[in-house]
Amino acid sequence: MTGAPRPRFPEPGMPELPEVETVVRGLRPALEGRRLARVEVRRPDLRFPFPDAFAERLSGRSVTEVARRAKYILIRLDDGATWLAHLGMSGRFTVTPGARARAGQAGHNSGWALVEKHDHVLVETDDGGRIVYNDTRRFGFMDLIAPGREAENAHLRALGPEPLSAKFSADYLAGALRGKRTPIKAAILDQRVVAGIGNIYACEALWRAGISPRRSAHTIAGQRAVRMVDAVKGVLEEAIAAGGSSLRDYVQTDGELGYFQNRWAVYDRTGEACAKCVADGIEDCRIGRIVQSGRSTFYCSRQQR
Repeated sequence: MTGAPRPRFPEPGMPELPEVETVVRGLRPALEGRRLARVEVRRPDLRFPFPDAFAERLSGRSVTEVARRAKYILIRLDDGATWLAHLGMSGRFTVTPGARARAGQAGHNSGWALVEKHDHVLVETDDGGRIVYNDTRRFGFMDLIAPGREAENAHLRALGPEPLSAKFSADYLAGALRGKRTPIKAAILDQRVVAGIGNIYACEALWRAGISPRRSAHTIAGQRAVRMVDAVKGVLEEAIAAGGSSLRDYVQTDGELGYFQNRWAVYDRTGEACAKCVADGIEDCRIGRIVQSGRSTFYCSRQQR
């Protein structure tokens, strides 16, 4: 069969590090150095209630930096406070640059024309740009962290190292897993061990590293730890370059889909041939699926030991 790869929209899940990093990169040019001229919150809560006077405390502030920590978006403000956002399962930011936003408002009396039912947070910057947070399922949430309190925030304080940082090394991973008898798949999903890895990229990294998802975490040392770290970094970097994977609800800030789902080797490919086995001339190999801690794990039993 020829043509474009079939679209893949897996079981519902939260955007992982590559998707959140893609959103952060889309928000930076729209927000960094800009003043939040107008902020409107259209409901009292998402997954959790908004902080008191959330819109009023953001309005008039300037954005100094848009960053990411694990799966959290951190929008740092000129008064030292940090606007924290988590996308949950269906949250999305859409950016409309100033010139396009102004053109789109022509002929409309409302300052927020064409607002959709699930547009919950609306922001206008001093250049007329628009940033809209939409969340159909409302599993996302937002917080406003006081100046100097970011490191002790309940959502951030226990997180492990960033997987793309130098701190996430083979030596670190082997030490962090020493004595852990849980399966390695569960261990690398533990945000205290390494921050930002979710189910999709855990499956893909384990396949690349040739490590069984059932293997006990404490056995990941030496060359296994080297392979695991290299695989995690490689799959995340490639996914970010592709704009992430398009989940059921995830899109980039310009509305475009991510494309890494077309490169999944094992995730959501139950019953299909494993590419490594095909390259080795093994014809009867099929990708399997098991459930670990309530989540689907996809793997090749021949290639992953």
